[in-house]
Amino acid sequence: MKIPLLLLTLTELTLGRGYAFGQDSTWAETLPKKSPVQIFTELGLSGSTSHRTPFWLRTNQYGIVPNSSPFVTARAGIKAQYGDDRPRLPDARAVKHRMISWGYGLEAVANLARKPEVLLSEAYVNGKLRGLELMIGRRREIIGLADSSLGTGSYSWSGNALPMPKIQLSLYEYTPIGFTRGIVAFRGLYAHGWFGNKGPVTHSYLHQKALYGRLGKPNWLFRFYGGFNHQVQWAGRSKVITDDELIKNGRFPGGFTNYLHAVTGLSLAAKGDAIDTTEYSKNDRGNRLGNHLGSIDLGFEVNARAFSLLFYRQSIYEDGSLYYLTNIADGLNGIRYRNGRGATQNWQIQSAVLEFLYTKSQGGATFSYIDRDRGADNYFNHGQYIDGWSYRGRTIGTPFIPPAIDTNPALPRPTTGPFPFFTNNNRLWVMHAGLAGRFRTTVFQLKCSYSDNSGTYLKPFPEKTRQFSSRLMVHFPVAIWGGMQSTVSLATDRGNLYPNSTGLYISLRKTWN
Repeated sequence: MKIPLLLLTLTELTLGRGYAFGQDSTWAETLPKKSPVQIFTELGLSGSTSHRTPFWLRTNQYGIVPNSSPFVTARAGIKAQYGDDRPRLPDARAVKHRMISWGYGLEAVANLARKPEVLLSEAYVNGKLRGLELMIGRRREIIGLADSSLGTGSYSWSGNALPMPKIQLSLYEYTPIGFTRGIVAFRGLYAHGWFGNKGPVTHSYLHQKALYGRLGKPNWLFRFYGGFNHQVQWAGRSKVITDDELIKNGRFPGGFTNYLHAVTGLSLAAKGDAIDTTEYSKNDRGNRLGNHLGSIDLGFEVNARAFSLLFYRQSIYEDGSLYYLTNIADGLNGIRYRNGRGATQNWQIQSAVLEFLYTKSQGGATFSYIDRDRGADNYFNHGQYIDGWSYRGRTIGTPFIPPAIDTNPALPRPTTGPFPFFTNNNRLWVMHAGLAGRFRTTVFQLKCSYSDNSGTYLKPFPEKTRQFSSRLMVHFPVAIWGGMQSTVSLATDRGNLYPNSTGLYISLRKTWN
């Protein structure tokens, strides 16, 4: 690649919508308004017709739902949100309250399944000064321009894996540029995270940044969005990778200088003979340092009084192919509809999503260092970070690129040297539909996905490896113990990628505001 990855993303940047922190509010909007402090407990159980939990019961759940079935789960948490909706004080204290605010979150999950586990799924503190937020800890986030409750999930950071511990500085909301009178606004983040000490590569770091802009005032009929997100896994150690061409002395390059290499995306090949061969492997010396990936996102929104429409596109980059447009066919395309009318006691559709995800191009079947022939991007796999784009065994990005261990064992699995790649299916297309609505106090959500899966360029799948997955979720109040909420979800898998399965999840949740 002839220019730094950071320069690539900045030159592609167009003003647009930012990332979502936590789940999209489409589902939450149907529930009672939350107070700044909320405590909850939940007890649930699930079973299915096979040993596997169906796809849409376990994916995009922040890594807390077991893959195996049956299971029982107990969850409890406390969360303090920013208190912007508290009554305003009629003096200078009100001004200070609006400028400075803080919050925290803590959630624990205990799963009794084939492999029992206890997870700390959220543990964070955050503080806000005007529009600037500092967050420390593990918090649920979805990053990218896409619907985050009814869709397939943002390509790079979907909410499928357990949240990663981070220190993150961000523009909490769209912040207008003053002289534009609110027409131009930006939001973004800059973060450092830790992958942990489990897996074939341990003690590696996350570098993450995102910048999104909006063109158009919040009350305008039309608004344009766009921006980018950039993730890097870098540094770390490995006791299983010993090839001198991949790693030096059991460690991938770390330290501040190499942190700057990760941030900028500069290729070490530009250093030529000046590079230290005792620190950098042959693979490092010819490439960017670490595993880089992300998406460049564009969006257009129609915000009418009775409804809103959001059109969005996420273009994928991993290996420089996007700069030369060799993988431009790949990406996530979506349309989201939202009903702008108030809730009624009758049947009401509140939100709908249509998406098409395509990843079969990857710039072509041949890997090459010739700029315009770059191909075989092998999404979410990496020759050094052999556990791929994953955290605690779950895909961090779109769940439609799954761990190989989750797929049908009869399907081929590619390797890198003596090690299996993380995923055996990163060439696919998905047609997806989502629908959310309500009838009186009952809320429902439906997801349906149909995919055609081609495996990888190294190990193609048999033709017509198709998969259909769906889930119907219903949420309603229960008049016991002072008022509770019940959730019933029915999901099914049919096809060649996963075991055929139908599963049910039932839970009761008590919330104190």
